[in-house]
Amino acid sequence: MQQSRQNIGIAAAIVTVTIWTGFIIIARAMAHKTLTPLDIAFVRMIGAGIVMVPWGWWWVHRARARAEPGAAKMWLGLSPYPWRITAAAGTLAAVLYASLAYSGFLFAPAAHASVLMPGMLPLWTTLIALAVIGTPVTSRRWLGLALIIAGGLLVGGASLLRAFDGGDVWKGDILFLASSFVWSGYTVMTRKHAMGAIPATIAVCVFALFTFVPVYALLAWTGVLVSHLREAPWSEILFQMAVQGIGSVVISGITFVRMVETFGPIRSTMITAVVPGLSALGAVFFLGEPLYWNLLLGLALVTIGIVFGVKPVTPAPVLRPAMR
Repeated sequence: MQQSRQNIGIAAAIVTVTIWTGFIIIARAMAHKTLTPLDIAFVRMIGAGIVMVPWGWWWVHRARARAEPGAAKMWLGLSPYPWRITAAAGTLAAVLYASLAYSGFLFAPAAHASVLMPGMLPLWTTLIALAVIGTPVTSRRWLGLALIIAGGLLVGGASLLRAFDGGDVWKGDILFLASSFVWSGYTVMTRKHAMGAIPATIAVCVFALFTFVPVYALLAWTGVLVSHLREAPWSEILFQMAVQGIGSVVISGITFVRMVETFGPIRSTMITAVVPGLSALGAVFFLGEPLYWNLLLGLALVTIGIVFGVKPVTPAPVLRPAMR
């Protein structure tokens, strides 16, 4: 049973890293298309909601038919959790994360996002988990964390330094850091409340569909916010709904929480720290970007850091006095 759980966690980690890596590469490739960053967040939540809200109705209906504890408090009959947990999870993982992350693309390039969002998750998660749920951090894990941060800076350090040349790039960097911090908060929350992979993702999507989506639609329709939804071709909208909504939210949302269930919040975000290097490497092969030495060295450091940080500590054997 334990081995099966471990295998599921490993499979979930592979799927999560693959989708997150693809997200960065696609963001680079489609940075100059029609939709604005907040438009993408809008269609992302609609795409995810189309899949997860009916699933949520079925989940709650089954729980109430079985008279499961707490079923009567499930929010709107669609979220598997009460209002307070649903709102907290949805605010962190959907509304704040998407708004901060996609707004960051208005000011800073995707290369900065690949370093500052997944690359900084281990640091934020370590600190939040230590403060909120008291997760201990071994010296070996601190070493792994240091190697991961060093590798991430090697991958994107040069482009990050250009933020000091002037302009508004630094605003995007701050937004990327904030989105990473928010996602770390959600990561620790799923562990603290023992949220399951599927019900957690349902809660996030239900909250986003009934809060962010109608508010943004109203602001975009009245012209308060700049939106290109009317000008965008349906092919682009449907593509973003599928990739950002079903791929990034539904599939990787479920696999990410499953990974946290298996490995814990700190080790899980250390695994995802490989995303910046892989996405930069993918940009070399798929987008024709140049291959530099710092990319290979940074990816190597991150990989070594993950090995140090993810490998569980083997407890020392207890020495018992010999019988006389």
